[in-house]
Amino acid sequence: MPEVMLRPADDRDWPMINGWLRQPEVQRWWGSLATAQAEVMAAMRADMGLCSIIECDHIAVGYAQALDTQPIASVPHALTAGTFRIDAFIANPAYRKQGAGQKAIQLVAAEVFATTLSPAVIVVAALRHEAAVRAYEKSGFHWVRVIDDPLLGPSWLMRLERP
Repeated sequence: MPEVMLRPADDRDWPMINGWLRQPEVQRWWGSLATAQAEVMAAMRADMGLCSIIECDHIAVGYAQALDTQPIASVPHALTAGTFRIDAFIANPAYRKQGAGQKAIQLVAAEVFATTLSPAVIVVAALRHEAAVRAYEKSGFHWVRVIDDPLLGPSWLMRLERP
């Protein structure tokens, strides 16, 4: 597995991130281009947004973010109160299916727990993306329930408790 690191993302990274968001494979995982762009911009502008470029062997290969969770209509608030939602993708096809995404998720979760009082982190993973669900499981996330995500369709809400 390549050496995986996170570095803070900033406005100078927007052209690269926006290019990645235009990839059909990334859109398949993150939803429409407009929605993905809006989510990244919101995270980059949020006071508590943790936005990172995923680097493998010092090459920028993807993006990850963690953001204080907004209420999810189909989920009781008690399941998400105080949590951060993590989203990530590996844009460079040469680094997919090598464990880089899983390692990046672990690093983002560790950063959330080190810099906030969040009791847990959550992810929303479309049922059709079994590889993502398995990567989250390997990172310690457990299944909470199936929700109907307006962009991804039927999805697992998964949660990782603070260690």
